[in-house]
Amino acid sequence: MKILDRYIGRAVAFGVFGVLLLLLVLMGFFELLNELEEVGQGYTTAMAFGYVGLILPRYTYELFPVATLLGSLIGLGGLASHSELIAMRAAGVSLARILGAVLKTGALLLVLVVLVGEYLAPMAELQAQRMKTQAVSGQATLRTRFGFWSRSGDSIIHVGQVLPGSRLADVTLYEFGAGHTLRRAIHAGQASYEQDHWRLQQVRESEFSPQRVVTREQQSLPWKSLLEPGVLDVVVVKPQMLAAWDLWRYVGFLKQNGQDASTYEVAFWSKLVAPLVTLVMLFLSIPFVFGPLRSVGIGQRIFSGAIVGIVFYLLDKAFSQMAVVYGVNPLFAAAFPTLLFFAVALWSFRRVH
Repeated sequence: MKILDRYIGRAVAFGVFGVLLLLLVLMGFFELLNELEEVGQGYTTAMAFGYVGLILPRYTYELFPVATLLGSLIGLGGLASHSELIAMRAAGVSLARILGAVLKTGALLLVLVVLVGEYLAPMAELQAQRMKTQAVSGQATLRTRFGFWSRSGDSIIHVGQVLPGSRLADVTLYEFGAGHTLRRAIHAGQASYEQDHWRLQQVRESEFSPQRVVTREQQSLPWKSLLEPGVLDVVVVKPQMLAAWDLWRYVGFLKQNGQDASTYEVAFWSKLVAPLVTLVMLFLSIPFVFGPLRSVGIGQRIFSGAIVGIVFYLLDKAFSQMAVVYGVNPLFAAAFPTLLFFAVALWSFRRVH
């Protein structure tokens, strides 16, 4: 039986890796087209290729559930087209045993992909963002889990959070004078971009001199900076790109500062649910092969699997947005599409069985 498990697992693994490679090539091609449009001045074609290569680990993690569904359909479909699955069933191999072999393979592949998504992808993504930011803006930036740092002239800037509509929250500026001495420090609760400058709001300003420190508060203050809204799109890493542990810590940081953390909570629970999504997709592939589609060609099976994958993707994105806009529980929003498809897969499997 171990030989049979390895045989089924090898067919599924080759199918998954083949589909994943194809999807990565397609995503990389479209990303490269977008990046080549931005080539100019300091951002070269070689940098565009390097940027795309560094973000592919993140796509590996995101595309893996769909790749497992299509790859397992290809692998099991190949066995079915040569009547090997029929021979296994005639020899007394149960449907549950075949499912077990498929899930074992999926679990092993999942461990590798989780390592990529939790360790390799965040580091590569940060490196890609840092390289592109410095090339496009000419500014050195450093991103941490609690915001990012940037240098603009003689000022060092820390931004805690980037909000929609060219707005910032928790902004701190440090201005230095001759001899790299701290001359002024400004903290603003929020900042918004107006035409060619930023408007700081809820400002607390401190001026330093050898004799004393003068502190004053203002409702608003104009701020000229090389840090433009377009640069922020490059600097900021989306919550889906962060590791689960970093997301958890950042959610706590936002709540402690009284800020909205719903987007990051949904991303955190989605990270935890992602392994279950992969196993559900593998589970769902069994009814495709042994159910009503067993007599159709491999192309029709792949097309049907792609439709299922697209429906799941759209449903997952819809519930994620509902959690942010309508205040739906983040755990429910992240888990409901997966549980719904698991129920469909279980029902289909019982019918086939």
